[in-house]
Amino acid sequence: MKKIQPIAIWFNGALVNANYFNLISDGDNLQTSASFIYVLYANEMDMQGNQLANGQLTMDGFDYEAYTTSTDSNSYAYTWAATKLNITLL
Repeated sequence: MKKIQPIAIWFNGALVNANYFNLISDGDNLQTSASFIYVLYANEMDMQGNQLANGQLTMDGFDYEAYTTSTDSNSYAYTWAATKLNITLL
């Protein structure tokens, strides 16, 4: 889980700041693509529930090649996903 620049999200009838971003590998065919599930949370304690937003991203092409050859694939995946979602990692 990574801390992010707060993002206001409408949740249960109120604006709530998402402050944390989690990325989970959902699959990798080990050749051309990988998929990830992302979740935005208000705080670290919310990992047991209270997902403010979630979805799935698929990485392929040049991004997948760079991911598989990166010396730190976790950081690469978080940075890639944050860029796709217009999220700023702190």
